[in-house]
Amino acid sequence: MSPLIEESALRDAASAFGTGVAVVTAQGPDGPAGMAVQSFASLSLDPPYITFSPARTSRSWPLIRAAGRLAVNVLAADQCDLSRCFATSGGDKFAGVAWQPGHNGAPVLEGVLACFEADIAEELPGGDHTIVIGRVTRARSLRDADPLLYFRRTYRRLTPA
Repeated sequence: MSPLIEESALRDAASAFGTGVAVVTAQGPDGPAGMAVQSFASLSLDPPYITFSPARTSRSWPLIRAAGRLAVNVLAADQCDLSRCFATSGGDKFAGVAWQPGHNGAPVLEGVLACFEADIAEELPGGDHTIVIGRVTRARSLRDADPLLYFRRTYRRLTPA
């Protein structure tokens, strides 16, 4: 950490930016792999790119990277438990989770708001994270519901302004 800023100050400031929650999945030779991310974003329409940033310490990211193809599942407000499941390290994250293979073989989780299927196009260093750019091969809106949000280190729901 840079001596110019304390880690706790950076964490506090970053937590003030509310994000959606997604689960990145892939089908590997030993079964499905997945991880929760808050860093997902649409990057470009032409060409169609998405981005997310897994921690360099992630045990799931190497499995997803090896598959080369993935799905980003955008979670709904009622999928908080699903997010917690995929945010944990180790264990069978897919135990009891309903999913179907997407067109690229990556798991598309049941009940998600939207799904982006993509091929890994590029990886860039990003400090203690890796910046992943995926080329979208299919995008679908699957459900009309409110999103699951993460703000100030806790899950939130939308409320009318």
